[in-house]
Amino acid sequence: MTEKALNKQVKPTTNTRLLQDIMSRGVSDIIPRKLFEKKLKKGEKMRIYYGVDPTGPFIHLGHAIYLWKLRQLQELGHEIILLIGDFTARIGDPTDRSAARIALTPQEVLANAKTYKKQAAKILRFSGRNPVKIKYNSTWLDKLKFADVIELSAQFTVQQMMERDMFQKRLKEAKPIYVHEFLYPIMQGYDSVAMGVDVEMGGTDQLFNMLTGRTMLLTMKQKEKIVMTFDLLAGLDGRKMSKGFGNIIGVTDEPNDMFGKVMAMQDDLILPYFWLCANVSKSDMEGIEYALRKGENPRDIKLCLARKIVTLYHGLASAGAAEKEFAQVFQKKNKPTDIPTHQVSQKTTSLIDLVVAVGFAGSKGEARRLIEQGGVRADNKKITDTKAMVKIKSGQILQVGKRHFVKLV
Repeated sequence: MTEKALNKQVKPTTNTRLLQDIMSRGVSDIIPRKLFEKKLKKGEKMRIYYGVDPTGPFIHLGHAIYLWKLRQLQELGHEIILLIGDFTARIGDPTDRSAARIALTPQEVLANAKTYKKQAAKILRFSGRNPVKIKYNSTWLDKLKFADVIELSAQFTVQQMMERDMFQKRLKEAKPIYVHEFLYPIMQGYDSVAMGVDVEMGGTDQLFNMLTGRTMLLTMKQKEKIVMTFDLLAGLDGRKMSKGFGNIIGVTDEPNDMFGKVMAMQDDLILPYFWLCANVSKSDMEGIEYALRKGENPRDIKLCLARKIVTLYHGLASAGAAEKEFAQVFQKKNKPTDIPTHQVSQKTTSLIDLVVAVGFAGSKGEARRLIEQGGVRADNKKITDTKAMVKIKSGQILQVGKRHFVKLV
């Protein structure tokens, strides 16, 4: 698309409430705010992107905050790009890392990114009027020559890179800092140049990388890029949201699993999840805050939150069914109405191998931790011995945690 076509006026919105929501819900800062507000109100078409490195296969509710913002802007007619960082994922973003990331192979990156469009389609439209475009940054970054990288790197100093907190921390702890880690923000910054964007979205932890792109775009194309930073969503246990911690909700999680995860979250996360993940209005938020202050049972408020989140991704009927299943399993202490089966060929197997085989743990180490923490039951009997052997009986129920059941056959 040419710059002339891009700058064609879209229909300006006079909906003050919508404009305020676009500029406030989940947004930490907009640089420069006045320019973004001016373009929005004027109805000037903008090219807006959010980039995600496929270091894992799941899009979770933390990512969804950006995707819902993109959906609002898509509806207003702006050009939206979901950028898959298939090149930058191979470098590894050093942001907030106490050690260098383990490099991923191109095959691992593409395997992780395989279902991203399907997952993002829970929120964004990839067909019909004003469809979202998907781009891969290997398209331009793979073409850079070594001389190009030197030229791009010459725009920044080592002192600028070393100002970052995680590098200062590593220096104090005598941990290595690799040269390629300095290249990551430069490569991310070049994405803005290659696409000629007007706006980039990212978490507050991405501010340095996004400002790098703002500098490069201004220097190389004399174009001012707007940077939107967003509050980071904590995982269900209050720690950083991470698949490794098992504290995420994926946008394609099954309704029952999604409902159960919301009900298991820390009570102090109720308000941010209502605001950032359930898209409730400000007036509704005031009512929820008042109910919590009055001492209403957080469990009842989480039931409402779980219904809203499951409805958002799976529909009202699925939310209702998930709520009934939750009452069946957790409140009435019964087993699920529909327990999947798993065929086991051995008559006797180790409990660790069994937990991995049925898919309730990704590794033997994870299975061992689940057993040690008392999270594994066979026929309703808790087993904490990591060396335990299990005699397989047809119809035997294996349970891991509160939500995961399987019938062995």
